[in-house]
Amino acid sequence: MELLHSNKWEHQHSGAVHTSREITQQPRLWKRTIEIMLENQDELNPFFKRIKEKHPHIRVILTGAGTSAFVGETLLPHMRKLAKSQDMALECIATTDVVSNPHLYLDRDVPTMMISFARSGNSPESLAAVQLGEQLVDDFYGVAFTCNKNGLLAKKTKEKSNHLVIYMPEEANDQGFAMTSSFTTMLLSSLLLFENERILAMKDLIEKISQSGEEIIKGAAQEVEKLAATSFSKVVYLGSGVFQGLARESSLKLLELTGGTISSFFDSSLGFRHGPKSILDQGTMVFVYLSSDPHTRKYDLDILKELYGERSRGKVVAVSSIKDDDAENHCDVFLSVGLDTIREDIFLTLPFVVYAQLFAMYKSIHLGFSPDNPSPSGLVNRVVKGVKIYPYENGGDKV
Repeated sequence: MELLHSNKWEHQHSGAVHTSREITQQPRLWKRTIEIMLENQDELNPFFKRIKEKHPHIRVILTGAGTSAFVGETLLPHMRKLAKSQDMALECIATTDVVSNPHLYLDRDVPTMMISFARSGNSPESLAAVQLGEQLVDDFYGVAFTCNKNGLLAKKTKEKSNHLVIYMPEEANDQGFAMTSSFTTMLLSSLLLFENERILAMKDLIEKISQSGEEIIKGAAQEVEKLAATSFSKVVYLGSGVFQGLARESSLKLLELTGGTISSFFDSSLGFRHGPKSILDQGTMVFVYLSSDPHTRKYDLDILKELYGERSRGKVVAVSSIKDDDAENHCDVFLSVGLDTIREDIFLTLPFVVYAQLFAMYKSIHLGFSPDNPSPSGLVNRVVKGVKIYPYENGGDKV
């Protein structure tokens, strides 16, 4: 799979120059991300200390649009307990929901911190959601994770005392159509924000995860490419806990990079049986993300075995952190990231999503699309267009 790194490969698939580079650079950027969070300690610690001294309890909204929203959805199940121990009530609400329905999601009397995820920071809803928070909440604070120092979100908030802007590595400002390294670096940064006291201790852990990502790119990409070249019309991604948010992001990557020609869906391992399983047929490939938690993994294995036993199905793919003969015997393709000592699923999301990103890119190429611009007609764009922001006229009323 050395071709993934070569100019020959990039020239042959010129429409994937950015996307291929941005996927393969992720293991290096994960290590850079932990350094960035350490470098920001002098700003982070006083900022949060001041808020905690003023507010014994604060509401925290994780927000973004599209993939940026899925950063929060992936983090939420893991971070809920961490936030509770810090007297924070954590929620995930997309900017698209905040902007269209501020009266449902913002409360003037509840101290609120909005943590925004934004690759470019130029999506109209990114800035509008923050402005609505400032307009409608008496005690409002903002933290922005962005990959673009010149984006509107960064420019409009970085000088305000009640806001903090944290910049991702410059290379994470993906130039390809789909968010890849921007997704994983923002996810890791936000996790480290809530694991502030453990950052130094986690350096070895991130090193192991980065090594796993490099091994996937070098050693497993060819198998993923072969899988992407097979015939299928629909793909389903299933996962429990944090992997449900990751399943949604994986589904979007495939839909985006194949220009909508491959229908993609997501669900939880248990939820799939309750109606969504109707989608299953011989043209439907299913990925199952297997949890490292012994209890949760039982449910993931149950659906894996059930799917593998179905007569009318496409290929069943299992993604695991560990070698597992039982899982391997009940799937068509078994993908392991080789991280058998990690017992927190949130850290496994980083290498797991690399499989999904590679799969989407290779399928895009196989279908004749350009992964860097799979929608040349302009139906969808790298930075969303066509959104008109309306002023909230009830801003003076209690919400």
